[in-house]
Amino acid sequence: MKHLTMRHPTPGLMRCGRMSAVLLCAIAMLPHACAHAHASAPGTANASVAPAKPGAHLPAALTTAAPAVASTAASTAASTAASTAASTAASTAASAAPAACKGTIYMTFDTGSQSQADLIANVLNKRHVKATFFLANEKTTRGDYSLDASWAPYWKARVAEGHAFGTHTFDHVYWKKDLANGLIQVKPQFGKDGGKLASFSDKQFCEELRRVDTRFQELTGRKLDPFWRAPGGYTSPRTLAAGSACGYQHAGWAPAGYSGDELPSDKYPNAMLLKKALANLRSGDIFIAHMGIWSRKEPWAPANLDALISGLQDKGFCFATLREHPAYAQKKGQP
Repeated sequence: MKHLTMRHPTPGLMRCGRMSAVLLCAIAMLPHACAHAHASAPGTANASVAPAKPGAHLPAALTTAAPAVASTAASTAASTAASTAASTAASTAASAAPAACKGTIYMTFDTGSQSQADLIANVLNKRHVKATFFLANEKTTRGDYSLDASWAPYWKARVAEGHAFGTHTFDHVYWKKDLANGLIQVKPQFGKDGGKLASFSDKQFCEELRRVDTRFQELTGRKLDPFWRAPGGYTSPRTLAAGSACGYQHAGWAPAGYSGDELPSDKYPNAMLLKKALANLRSGDIFIAHMGIWSRKEPWAPANLDALISGLQDKGFCFATLREHPAYAQKKGQP
């Protein structure tokens, strides 16, 4: 079963059909559309990666078709367990907010075109916010890749500022399905096999996650934190188990925490997305945005990031990295 992340520590996800004409009533449940947005990056080896179908990642309230239902008892049980774990972790995270705060929000950023990388860093510094970055080696608007040596000064500066860092798979590898032979079918977006289907063993999947850790240490001298995020939010029981076995826990995002920065700006203008986020974010929620999206005409971050953070601070919210989130915080005695 394909999974789309609907609460922060859980992998549970569903695909939907075409978008309905009624858009505003369910904007709070906007999901992740990065399979489409990232596939628009020009000059990449993944030109054959097909964009998502219209509405493919939209919530049921925005579509004319009901979400697909798991066909097996195992999938149903996994979904139920994930939902229960998500609710529990959200409640725990909300109660973990410092006494001086009315709640805690966990800001996270996935790499992308990197067009907004400097702006994001400046806003976070201005507002004294620590965030979590999930890194893949993605094509950037500078013509290089986000884990090239040319990005070392940027990442070193973020390390010095005290942010957290997780792996997003090195080649921005999309999970496609779990195969009957025990392998995992994937589709890397970048690298020598960009745009091609491949089959990974659990060990190979783990190596893909660790490639980012190795490269980040080469660039900054710092190890990644022990969490990962799947491109597009697509996970399966096998990918989750493989990640966990090699030391990385999957981190998704809250329904209200989807920024919508990959959606078309003519249908989802920045003002709409900002209003939705300010109205619906709750303590314990994980928020996701990107460091640049190729396909969005009106970038989200310049219009919304500072306004969102200041608006949430005005409401009494504090911010923390996933290192402080109860679902991901390391126990005493762990490295």
